[in-house]
Amino acid sequence: MPEAVETVFASVVNRNPGEPEFHQAVREVLESIGPALARHPEYAHARIIERICEPERQVMFRVPWEDDHGRVRVNRGFRVEFNSALGPFKGGLRFHPSVYLGIVKFLGFEQIFKNALTGLPIGGGKGGADFDPKGRSDREVMRFCQSFMTELYRHIGAQTDVPAGDIGVGGREIGYLFGQYKRITNRYESGVLTGKGLSYGGAQVRREATGYGAVFFADEMLRQAGDSLDGKRVVVSGSGNVAIYAVEKVHQLGGTVVACSDSDGYLLDEKGIDLELLRELKEERRARLDDYVRHVPHAVAVSGRTVWEVPCDLALPCATQNEIGGAEAAALVAGGCAAVVEGANMPTTPEAVRILGRAGVRFAPGKAANAGGVAVSALEMQQNASRDSWTFAQSEQRLRETMRDIHARCWTTAAEYGLPGDYVAGANISGFRRVAEAMLAQGLV
Repeated sequence: MPEAVETVFASVVNRNPGEPEFHQAVREVLESIGPALARHPEYAHARIIERICEPERQVMFRVPWEDDHGRVRVNRGFRVEFNSALGPFKGGLRFHPSVYLGIVKFLGFEQIFKNALTGLPIGGGKGGADFDPKGRSDREVMRFCQSFMTELYRHIGAQTDVPAGDIGVGGREIGYLFGQYKRITNRYESGVLTGKGLSYGGAQVRREATGYGAVFFADEMLRQAGDSLDGKRVVVSGSGNVAIYAVEKVHQLGGTVVACSDSDGYLLDEKGIDLELLRELKEERRARLDDYVRHVPHAVAVSGRTVWEVPCDLALPCATQNEIGGAEAAALVAGGCAAVVEGANMPTTPEAVRILGRAGVRFAPGKAANAGGVAVSALEMQQNASRDSWTFAQSEQRLRETMRDIHARCWTTAAEYGLPGDYVAGANISGFRRVAEAMLAQGLV
């Protein structure tokens, strides 16, 4: 980083102690945007970097709720409204025990640039709670969501801040949250949340969007290199919503996903993951991956090891942050991996990115490759505003076009700034410039 930018980063670390994920996300962006700062000195004069690294608003609140045994539980809720230069704050809610302010800030910071890359009028934000919905009854989840929204409702709105789902927040949780918002406000404001059910204002392809979008981006990367997904051996981490629909789209485009994972280990099926069985286990029965081998005897469940040791042509990390470290990156290189496309948020550490780069492995950062989810969320907002509903085919086509446009922005921006083929630099510079120009135009806000 240039010395002046290094000083800004040191200030960010000093002002936000104990938040390593946020520090990592900020450094990853600041290390890339030097060429843009050199070409546009007005950004430094207006202190765009300092302003973009400081959230516009941070909200932290108590969430009391009652479990099925009558015991009162207390969790902590968060909403970080990071940057609204391009539109209302937009970003998911994550319910997971690991959630704390630093995680939410890292996700919100990433969301600024991801949303900018879509070309749509949405700002960046993120939220969540340190609540774990796993093992909780539907009624416990409902009571938690109602308590969470009882505080959150005063901070959100269709023209202010529009949350969606993330880890631990699916259609069930969004439904409970929306019901409570409607109950408190006495308004049927469809556009206040996205990821809603199709029966009350949801969008076709929203559930599939992040997984599909990552694969569409991978397909564009391969096409740019004169290749395609056809016949490719693919490994996916995770087995939740993003991973399942990444598997589905890889298979539709001619590739074969041979392995996926969960917190216990990974599943290897050399004939290709049986998508319908995986979906039944994870979406309907909420079972572990080792149940798969009871139905498919030739498959192997490996516990306590990383899925990245499985040889592959393409890797799609779709689980959580920092899941690919140096050792995992070295294993991918040794296994012949030619491309890594992030379906999750920041799943690859800086060390791993360097190892992949030195080995010539093409790498697509999450802020570009996993933007499909928020892109379709913005399209859901558009449909809600016009009281319209699109078909699955229409929505999927718009998603594919959006991912193609994001790829083109990353590719052409990297080349324009003398860094051809560097998707990280292309994504960061393109997203940063769009937000910076909007902030300049709006003055000191």
